[in-house]
Amino acid sequence: MITAACFAYLGVRLERAAAAEGQRLLPYLAASFAHVAWSRWLMLMVPYCAVFLLVDSLVVWRVTGWFNARLRYRDVLPIRASAYILSIVNEQVSKGAIALYLSRRHRIPAWEVGSSMLFIMFCEYYYLLGWATVGVLLQWDRFPRMFHAIPWIALGSAAVFVIVHLFFRGRIGAGLAVRERPIFRAFRMAKLRHYAAVLALRSPAMLAAVVVYAMALRLFGVTVSVVEMLGYLPVIFFGAATPGPMHSVAIVLWVVLFPERPGEMTTFGFVQHNFFVLFNAAVGLLFLRRATRELFATVA
Repeated sequence: MITAACFAYLGVRLERAAAAEGQRLLPYLAASFAHVAWSRWLMLMVPYCAVFLLVDSLVVWRVTGWFNARLRYRDVLPIRASAYILSIVNEQVSKGAIALYLSRRHRIPAWEVGSSMLFIMFCEYYYLLGWATVGVLLQWDRFPRMFHAIPWIALGSAAVFVIVHLFFRGRIGAGLAVRERPIFRAFRMAKLRHYAAVLALRSPAMLAAVVVYAMALRLFGVTVSVVEMLGYLPVIFFGAATPGPMHSVAIVLWVVLFPERPGEMTTFGFVQHNFFVLFNAAVGLLFLRRATRELFATVA
């Protein structure tokens, strides 16, 4: 229902914009595509996607090195890339595939490597929320009032983090058996520096995205500064990473932020999101054969 409402909103906005220019909807949208220098756009997006893969693999490599086993970076990269195929459906499922692969390929107990993937997802939430909070504070007046709740969500999440960390470090809740379950092994071992390191390792990908998206948006005829994009993009990424229909909400948010250019922003939102997901999956296909061969060779 939320997705349908988002598309209905886009439809109404685009119909009005097309009518204001004396055009029908499809020619109006086609014009938004026709004006983009796609070769220059690819020169921005392809390197960015490569940087994201390298950073994402680096995080998996470091976390498994801390909590499971010392692996080579080149052994982690193929499965992290291949898992992007499953990310089209669900990012959490792709993390499960990584855990299964590393468990079978490197003889790591499944629950323990699954704990590392859960730790990464936990850190990803705080990484996205932290940057989204910065974004909202930078562009407070541009966001709808509902997004002003993000700093309060961050404050509540910080309190939850303190409780979770103290619990798994044994400072509170002594005697509760849930702490000792294998799925929480990484949390029992994690120190504050591990959480901080994951956030620091991921941050170059966010900063690269801010620069790339600001430059890419200019190709669609809309000019924003890098500082302005630092306010917008983390909030949109935070929304897009939320399970459920929030991908469509994130795309609509581009139109809400730039209401005077609905055609260009709708095109930009759809193209940026879908290219990123599908290009990463295509790169995953290049590594899939190697990952599958190594997995089944180990199982055999």
